[in-house]
Amino acid sequence: MRASVDQDGCISCELCVSVCPEVFSMNDDNKAQAIEDDIPEESLQDAEDARDGCPVSVIDLEG
Repeated sequence: MRASVDQDGCISCELCVSVCPEVFSMNDDNKAQAIEDDIPEESLQDAEDARDGCPVSVIDLEG
């Protein structure tokens, strides 16, 4: 499973980074970004929590 973040909709709240720093980080534009690799199995629940907690619903998990 892979994560992605809609850069246009991200409001830079950093919730996803605080919930799941193994998958999400802030980029040079101060927008959230996801790792390019598959989400590690041990981080999957945290990634889902980050997606579900995103106040603007711009995180997608696929695969």
